[in-house]
Formats: sequence, C-alpha cells, structure tokens
Amino acid sequence: MALERKTTLLAVATAAALGIACGEPPAAVAPPPPEVYVAPVIQKDVPEYLELVGQTQGFQDVEIRARVEGYLETVNFREGSFVRRGDLLYQIDRKPLEATLAAARADVAEARAKLEKANNDVERYTPLVSKKAVSQQELDNALAARDAARSQVDAATANVDKATLDLGYTRVVSPIDGLIGTTLIKAGNLVGRGEATLLATVSQLNPMILRVAVTEADYLRVIKRDPSRAGEAGQQENIELRLADGAVYPEKGKIGPVERAVDASTGTLGIQVLFPNPQNVLRPGQYGRARVLADTRTGALLVPQRAVQELQNLYSVAVVGADGKVEFRNVKVGPRIDSLWVIQEGLKPGEQVVAEGLQSLTNGATVRTKPMPAAGAAPASEAH
Repeated sequence: MALERKTTLLAVATAAALGIACGEPPAAVAPPPPEVYVAPVIQKDVPEYLELVGQTQGFQDVEIRARVEGYLETVNFREGSFVRRGDLLYQIDRKPLEATLAAARADVAEARAKLEKANNDVERYTPLVSKKAVSQQELDNALAARDAARSQVDAATANVDKATLDLGYTRVVSPIDGLIGTTLIKAGNLVGRGEATLLATVSQLNPMILRVAVTEADYLRVIKRDPSRAGEAGQQENIELRLADGAVYPEKGKIGPVERAVDASTGTLGIQVLFPNPQNVLRPGQYGRARVLADTRTGALLVPQRAVQELQNLYSVAVVGADGKVEFRNVKVGPRIDSLWVIQEGLKPGEQVVAEGLQSLTNGATVRTKPMPAAGAAPASEAH
C-alpha cells in the first residue's frame, strides 16, 4: 500500500508540473538596444573655398602679322619651338620696298634743290625791292615759293622715313621671348595686301594666366565681407590648381587683374589667376579648376556627411542624448568640407549624432553607442 501511495503522489506532482508548464509560459527576454556609431559635433574655424573652372592663356599672346605687302620669302623658325625677342621669324621680299625708298630719296633731293633756288630768289629780290628794281609782288611770290619748297622737303623726308620703316618691316622678328605656334602662311605667299596678315602667335608661358569667371552672387558674398578688396591689387596667394587629369599642379597661384564690369550676358565677373610655369607644363587653352579662398567661417559646427539625411530638401540628423534616446532633429546645412558638413542651425557643440546605423532607428528609440572610427577606418559593420 505504501508503494502504491508514493507512485500516485509522484504522478499527481508530475501532472501538476506539466499543467503549469503548458498553461503559463515564462516571460520572453527583451532584446538589447541596437548599437550605433556616433560622432561628436565639433566646432572649429573652417575655410570656405570657391571652385572656379577656367582656361589658360599665355601671360602675353602676341599675334605676329605682316605689316607691309610683299611675297613671303622665308620662314626662319621651327614651328612649336621657343624663340627669343628679336629672333628673325619671317623675311618678306625687300626689292620693291628698296625701290620705293630710292625713289623717296630722289624726291628729297629734288625738293631740296627747289628750296635752294627759292632761297636764292628771296635773297636776290629783298634788296632790290627797296631800290624799286623789282616789285613787292615779285618778292612776295618768291617768299611763297620758298615756303612751298620747304613743305615739299618735309613731305619728301617723311616719305623717306616711311619707306625706311616699311623696308625694316620686311624682317618680321619676335617681339617677346616665348613659344611660337605653327605658321599660318607658308613661303611664297603674298601677304599684307589690304590688311596685316596674321602669320603666327607667340605666347609668353611663364607666368601663365588662368581666366576664371566668378558669379555675381559669389562676388557680392566676398566683397560685402571685405569691401576694401574692391579696386585693389589682388593679395590672395596659395591658390590651388587642379588639372584636367585630376592632378594638382605643383605651383601655387595668386589673384591677378579683375575685370572692370560684370558680363551682362553671363552674369559673371572675369578674374585672372597667375601661376608660375617654370617647367612649361601649362600651355594656352588648357582647362583647370582653381580653388580660391573666399572667407573663413569662425566657430563652425561640423558633423560627418553620412550623419545627415536629406528628404525633399529637408535635412535632419539623429541626436543621441545622455540617456541613450534618439531625437531626430531638422538642421540647416552649409558648405561641405572634405568628409564633413557645416551645420548652420539645429545643433550645439559636443552633442552626439548617429553616423552609422540610421536606417533602423525611430524617434525616441534607445540605443547603445560606440564612437565612430577615425577617417580611413571602416566601422565593424563594414569590415566584412
């Protein structure tokens, strides 16, 4: 009987335990808060740059033209080479102009002979007028003839000077040191008929000019902050130039002349940026992008660009409070600086913003935070 009683009690206890297990399940354990990477809102002075696209041109681009008419006899340079000031570039046929000069000199001699005769007439008639040997009219005519002869001498002498200049123009020389392009006219062609024929162009390559255009809005933004810049020589230096292949040009530039007026058709103001070119890397006509310091924003607030969300031109960030709760906050953004974004309104220095893991967050959610790795190091979620 005792054994039977024990067996019954054990069965009852087992059934009770099974009933409790099936009727009242244990409470589920809550998952831990999601883990996110956060970055502090930093405050520092930030330079603001203008990125200006421009095209290069020589410091001097001089057009070589034929200034007299004649047949081109020789081309005396190698196309695409460097030339020195005074180097002979072209020779135009001299013979027609030599003949013109000889004729002009003969005219001078004839005019001087006439002047000498007129002077003799005046000297002879002057004492005879007082003796009534000749009339006053004859003396007056002699004086007028002398004045006319002097004018003829002056005119003939001017013709000699012009013919001498024209003869000198048959030697076409380089006016500057620089790089000459290809010749536009070959030997044997007639040049200078009715116009100064363009023969070639010489460019001074050191320094080099990058012509850029600043929008009216950017110009006003700069000049309102520093009105003293208007009309003064450019003082800004250390301007960076990025070339068409993406490389940064090793020499730094400085602001040169600024145009007087805004171009009404484009709404831009032309500026010349001067770059040293000792190795002649830059050539006229190249495109580049100049990075010009416009201003310095004092005490700017910055966050990583990946921490900012954009939706229909509205920008927001997720701020994590000291209690670990997330608050989505609208902000007003400024310019981007490398991998950071300037925040003009909506944040305070030292606050923490979510930089990685925004997709699964909701306003008011509790999170666990980890500091965002330094630039160049990927978060653990991206390491694999």
